[in-house]
Amino acid sequence: MKTNRLTIVALLLTSLILAGCGSRRSQAYYDYKSKVIGTELDGSYTIRAWGRARNAADAYEQARKQAVYDVVFNEIQVESGTMASTSGVLRPLLMELNAKQKYEDYFNAFFADKGEFEKYCSLKEKRVLSSNYSKTDAQTIAQVTVCVYRSQLKQKLIDDNILK
Repeated sequence: MKTNRLTIVALLLTSLILAGCGSRRSQAYYDYKSKVIGTELDGSYTIRAWGRARNAADAYEQARKQAVYDVVFNEIQVESGTMASTSGVLRPLLMELNAKQKYEDYFNAFFADKGEFEKYCSLKEKRVLSSNYSKTDAQTIAQVTVCVYRSQLKQKLIDDNILK
């Protein structure tokens, strides 16, 4: 009888210990979408974007690129109460089908490290605790608040005959 109780207690303790050792997923494994969190009267948008890379500096850079990339190519969700628009999304600048492939050389140079994209975004809207990152053995993910100058970016694409 005593050995049965000891066996049951040992099995319960072992199962509790093993359950506590389960894998925990960091936010670094999730796929986050950019989100508009503010607008300015000069045509700029404050966007919360996410970037992945091997280290924090590169992850912050990727997040800045992602914010500009999303303004050009993707619809971005808008936090409620941010814009007068009732649609809840910020439309992309390029609505043309297959624009990424058609202008591939242009955008490869534009989004290169230290490329032109840097002129159209800044961290001027940076506030305390507005950026953070999570690190795993394989990668770092950064959340960054970026100001994207959408009207200036639109004019650049018009000047370069990308946007008609």
